[in-house]
Amino acid sequence: MTELRMPATRDFGWALKPVSSSHFKIHQKDNGQFCVVLNHALLRGVSAEMLEWWFLNFTRLRVLLRDVPGYQGQQVPGYWLWHPVDHLSATLSGPLGPGGVAKKGCSIHIREAMQYDRFGWKYPVDTKVKVYYVGPDGWAMGRAIPLVGPVMMLRIHFKDVFEDGQHVGVHYHYEVVIGATGNNPVTRFINRRITGEFGPEFFAAWQRHNVIEVGTFENFLPALYAQKDTLSSLAYSRDMNPDLPTPDTQQGYDRGLFEGRMLGYMNTDTPYQFQQFQSASFL
Repeated sequence: MTELRMPATRDFGWALKPVSSSHFKIHQKDNGQFCVVLNHALLRGVSAEMLEWWFLNFTRLRVLLRDVPGYQGQQVPGYWLWHPVDHLSATLSGPLGPGGVAKKGCSIHIREAMQYDRFGWKYPVDTKVKVYYVGPDGWAMGRAIPLVGPVMMLRIHFKDVFEDGQHVGVHYHYEVVIGATGNNPVTRFINRRITGEFGPEFFAAWQRHNVIEVGTFENFLPALYAQKDTLSSLAYSRDMNPDLPTPDTQQGYDRGLFEGRMLGYMNTDTPYQFQQFQSASFL
């Protein structure tokens, strides 16, 4: 059992997105390696520019909560707004950009738990990974072993979506590969070890965690982005919440893309090459 202590739940008054608003599937290969594809509903009122800013800065942001029950007048990590239940901390180290922003080659240490409200610390994350991609279209982080190659890689994609010349939101797409490529005693041993911590059961719980996490961008990111020129005095209150329709009827955007990407992982023997985690987004 972990000794980490989760902060109290933050009630921001948001309608959280249900898992039914996403497309999700896990494919496990014969060597124990597996691939995850999670395709989200459109993010309403959010732009790719806002998301790029968030990923560059989120680990260093502090936000004053004006009227959140139990947190009135408290300054908290911006990371606590990204998920109202599951997030504890995220810190960067290594080579950083100007002012301490994220940069390719740095490391990020994440502490959180999947569905903490349901499972407590059953599915914890307390790990440091390398950042492999930071760009206007997404983020990638993971681990690699010398002479073996990648053993974990998470690639986030995002892209503005327009209809009839009008911006309608952002398409947010997530792909994960876990385990070493190849089918020999060494790779099978590595895959047994790593999937013991981050296996398909963990990622089944991760789906709800990530759907909520990504969905919250609609609620807080436009308000924080509007204050981007005054990072030392960021604040959030409930009257900043946008007036959005309920997310209950939303569905994952572009099911054809989701199915095509999942089929690609099922057919490839080199998932990391198919993932192209260090390349520009395919969206």
